[in-house]
Amino acid sequence: MPVDPYILLLLGTVGLAALVPARGTSADVASGASTAAIAFLFFLYGARLSTREALDGLKHWRLHVTVLACTFVIFPLLGLAARGLVPVFLTDPLYQGLLFLTLVPSTIQSSIAFTSMARGNVPAAICAGSFSSLVGIVVTPLLAAALLGSSGGFSADSLLEIVLQLLVPFLAGQLTRRWIGGFITRHKKVLGLVDRGSILLVVYTAFSEGMVQGIWHQVSPLRLGGLLIVEGVLLALMLALTWYGSKALRFGREDRIAIQFAGSKKSLASGLPMASVLFGAHASLAVLPLMLFHQMQLMVCAVIAKRRSHDPLPEETAELSAPGSAAASRTSVGTAPRSG
Repeated sequence: MPVDPYILLLLGTVGLAALVPARGTSADVASGASTAAIAFLFFLYGARLSTREALDGLKHWRLHVTVLACTFVIFPLLGLAARGLVPVFLTDPLYQGLLFLTLVPSTIQSSIAFTSMARGNVPAAICAGSFSSLVGIVVTPLLAAALLGSSGGFSADSLLEIVLQLLVPFLAGQLTRRWIGGFITRHKKVLGLVDRGSILLVVYTAFSEGMVQGIWHQVSPLRLGGLLIVEGVLLALMLALTWYGSKALRFGREDRIAIQFAGSKKSLASGLPMASVLFGAHASLAVLPLMLFHQMQLMVCAVIAKRRSHDPLPEETAELSAPGSAAASRTSVGTAPRSG
């Protein structure tokens, strides 16, 4: 199964923060750079999202409502149910990270890639991921306030910081899209590196703060193993619910594929910046469940998408049966007794 190279870079960044954490003035510089990087990251998100595509996607509203319900209703409910696993499987800080994981938006890029591989509804996956990211800028902090509260480091100042660092740059990107949208489209590969570099900086800053605060002493290999088991069960439940639930709602095969991949996944790119704002010095433990879940979902969904790609489509089944029927007709014609 594939290992995302970017995950290796993230793990390398965690290792660097463990060996050479930012302290003192270096920590202040890293924190300032991280704040600027997060704002720039969401500015790019806003400049990339086409308002026209988003409005066109509203035509398939049932699918988008289903994905949003999976992302921001069912996921958090399962996260709340996991509270019963403390302290047997999870410590309280790891549970807070797991609950935060269930609150973040869905992915965009990988949902589109897996939907395309499985021959699903790609335009729907694009719109569903975009809507989820857009809604998550507002909904995720509000859910964090309601479900995490003060235990997650959330406060009114945190909400204001989310608005200033994430929502305001996103809206600025939307407003300037008409002038810079073409440039961003032409240079999306280069700007993609900026995206990933920004996330690496956020990870380094968060884990450096965790090392300085000494919170890594709260995690043992046994606890990490318990976390992996819990996340494996969580992913399996969401994959099953999105697939069979969408079937019960009478969605077609292509739509069910888009719902499964968009509704069962969580965005590392959106979750990490939010966690750094909400959890502060404790962000390293808060994002650990999200990082592990992200790699797990990539590996499992890659296998599912590959298997789905071999499923016969309805039109292909019809084409396969049609020649057989025609051949049978020709055979019956050829073997029929000729009259006088």
